[in-house]
Amino acid sequence: MQELLITNARLVNEGTTQDVDVLIKGERIEKIAGGLKPSDNTLIIDAAGKMLLPGMIDDQVHCREPGLTYKGDLATESAAAVAGGVTSFMDMPNVDPQTTNRSALSDKYDNAKGRCWTNHGFYLGATNNNIEEIKALRVGEACGIKAFMGASTGNMLVDEPDALEKLFQHAPVPVVTHCEHSPTIWDNEKEAKAIFGDDVPMHEHPKIRSANACLLSSSQAVDLARTHDALLHVLHLTTAIEMGLFAKGNRRNKRITAEVCVHHLWFDESHYSDFGAKIKCNPAIKSADDRQALINAVNEDRIDVIATDHAPHTKNEKAKSYFQSPAGLPLVQHVILCLFDMAKDGYLEYERIVDKTAHAPADIFGVVDRGYVREGYFADLVLMDSSRPYLVDQTNLYAKCQWSPFEGHVFSSTVDTTIVNGQIVYTEGQLNGCAAGHRLKFNRAR
Repeated sequence: MQELLITNARLVNEGTTQDVDVLIKGERIEKIAGGLKPSDNTLIIDAAGKMLLPGMIDDQVHCREPGLTYKGDLATESAAAVAGGVTSFMDMPNVDPQTTNRSALSDKYDNAKGRCWTNHGFYLGATNNNIEEIKALRVGEACGIKAFMGASTGNMLVDEPDALEKLFQHAPVPVVTHCEHSPTIWDNEKEAKAIFGDDVPMHEHPKIRSANACLLSSSQAVDLARTHDALLHVLHLTTAIEMGLFAKGNRRNKRITAEVCVHHLWFDESHYSDFGAKIKCNPAIKSADDRQALINAVNEDRIDVIATDHAPHTKNEKAKSYFQSPAGLPLVQHVILCLFDMAKDGYLEYERIVDKTAHAPADIFGVVDRGYVREGYFADLVLMDSSRPYLVDQTNLYAKCQWSPFEGHVFSSTVDTTIVNGQIVYTEGQLNGCAAGHRLKFNRAR
């Protein structure tokens, strides 16, 4: 059995930071203590001067497989993920064919075997007419049920009142929602076209995908969850006005939880002039005041999870005009780097970053034996060098789309080493060994 010893680590875990050694045997953590001694065949990593974290569990990614693999696939996007310190992710159902039945869900898991650098789980997508598939879903088959309650993905939109009632009434696992009110968006698009024609500037995006459009939909989701006592996790919140829908406190005491994505913590609408379609996403990046409200909500435990909504598109697609350019951007490779910069700038604490990126998603989705650095848990770990800057350029990008909004930016920290299931999969800026990711196990039921 492979044995790996990490010595002199500055472990950030479960609200504390302490100097420890971590012994890994096989896929799991064997011992956490000071002064651990290796055996003759132990591989040693001296982590002096580095922080050791549980790997990020990203609860929202789009790897584009099956059907859209010219943008990305499970192998390429999971490689980008481990290069960014993400050791597990949960992939969305808006692919081709859509993952809206249990057969398609099973096919995705079969296709992922041996190809994912990260551990992985997949969502079942809700539609206006697949309630029987949702009722038949067994706990553990999917990480959750994804409902697009906004005009984002064509016929995956769930907008019929009866379908929504049945979804929240019968969902056996957490319901996760994309919340935007389609009629409001359509009205805003008409107004923008009346002013600008088809050449709408990108800075109009947060006006079209407005705060009111978000609030109308997210408040509906919260009301439905309360009515039916469902487990609800609202994804990629973007506005100050929505924060009043969510309670402060630990997620273990909540039936309704909230997520923010890293780009909504990093960018605001002033950045459209520099980045244009590169930061076009749904829901839209909004005002500086909204950004600050989201940061405040993370720090007061009103928002429970930080994720990415990693959504690669090709450069040619992103070069199109407003209505033709798709929404989404690649983020998994740089999420922890962004958050570490925010910690250095005083916006976040390292312990809170770990809580929101690893502990909280594990708790909310019932991820078995992951998300914490604990004896007996799987060894999904990241070593961060907070004293070594990292320049983003095209030569070190792993996502298939081969672009990033951070190109040319120098982060203050570097992802030094990523370990998945006890295997070193990324170190010294290179992928290492083979894809070591497993199918995630989930035990959260309503």
